[in-house]
Amino acid sequence: MKTDREYVLKTAREHNVKFIRLWFTDILGFLKSFAITVEELERALERGMAFDGSSIDGFARVDESDMLAMPDPSTFCILPWRPRDEAAVGRMFCDILTPDGVPFEGDPRLALKRNLARAAGMGYTFYVGPELEYFYFSSDTGQPEALDKGGYFDLTPHDAATDLRRDTVLALEEMGIGVEFSHHEVAPSQHEIDLRYADALTMADNSMTYRLAVKEIAVKHGVYASFMPKPLPGVNGSGMHVHISLFKGDDNAFQQEGTPYGLSPLAMSFMGGLLHHAPEITLVTNQWVNSYKRLTPGYEAPVYLSWAFRNRSDLIRVPSVQPGYEEATRLEYRAPDPACNPYLTFAVLLAAGLEGVEKGYDPGPPVEENVFEMPESERRRRGIGSLPGNLYEAIRLAEESELLRRALGDHIFDKLIENKKREWQEFSDWVTDFEIKRSLPVL
Repeated sequence: MKTDREYVLKTAREHNVKFIRLWFTDILGFLKSFAITVEELERALERGMAFDGSSIDGFARVDESDMLAMPDPSTFCILPWRPRDEAAVGRMFCDILTPDGVPFEGDPRLALKRNLARAAGMGYTFYVGPELEYFYFSSDTGQPEALDKGGYFDLTPHDAATDLRRDTVLALEEMGIGVEFSHHEVAPSQHEIDLRYADALTMADNSMTYRLAVKEIAVKHGVYASFMPKPLPGVNGSGMHVHISLFKGDDNAFQQEGTPYGLSPLAMSFMGGLLHHAPEITLVTNQWVNSYKRLTPGYEAPVYLSWAFRNRSDLIRVPSVQPGYEEATRLEYRAPDPACNPYLTFAVLLAAGLEGVEKGYDPGPPVEENVFEMPESERRRRGIGSLPGNLYEAIRLAEESELLRRALGDHIFDKLIENKKREWQEFSDWVTDFEIKRSLPVL
């Protein structure tokens, strides 16, 4: 830690850093920030910086508002979209503490760390690789207006998004975030930049940075980037498929030669835990009213609790790996969307999987048929359940979940349920354009 602090101070001096933004998230995954000057940097690294937490959703009440943001020096980098000459801007992610220096139970980063510690106690490191999809629109007002009419992997000439993706990738790499590839997605004006696999805490930080970088670069080009799960009707929504594996040292604990599926018993029981607990953790992986407009049949988004190798209608897919690269064996959990809180999402996925490992859950055989087209009687016969169909159903399932409460901790669990109930009530009170256009002329 001392070495990391010295590196931050040295780098800040060498690159003319004047401002340092201290980043953290609220329980919904919104990035929060306040800036300090470089003159305060050494003190901040040693003692943290006090701030008023009473206005942060899910943090403190007014009568207990003081909080400390303790920078994590290993996350220091310079923001490439800010001026770089005489007043460069750096950033660090922070852990949130109470005034007496105790980790704050409402900090999503702490919730993930706690679940990672559980995995470490079992001898495992949790690696993830999310695929965050998003849309470019001409603005954030009025009806969303797409920038192109491209489809999956399309190379569209004179497409502004090509430069947008290019500049975003360059910005991410300048910040030390590895990128595997980028491409146009299925829907018009929908895109994806895939980050290189990393441990879950690093990836949660990287995912938050990625979302901001995409938006910042879009603003520089005069357009708007949105991670809303389903902004356009009649086309695919945006998902955040999460590739998952557990490693024991340098060995992938999910891979085992000679087994029916190339998956170790550990991987099978981990997958069993994910399938078993998927309905109750969906409130975290898909936390918005709009999230459930994406989770409908016909748009490559999962609805049913099944797994397969090739079938993209299943909740969990086992991607194929090239011969000789078996260390890349992994599970792909396809329900989350990119508007989730990545800290909490990775935490609950790990918690559900480890529950399966500890209790020996059996995921059953793969389902390679299209589950959407399967008769309901056949799904019942085969014991194929489903994800919640809307936010209200997700809340009801989450409320009764002991696993979710353990994974998030009492503070985050209670605040999340409270917030989502409020959102559902507001949605229920809202009269939509659909209702007006469909019903007002005839009723």
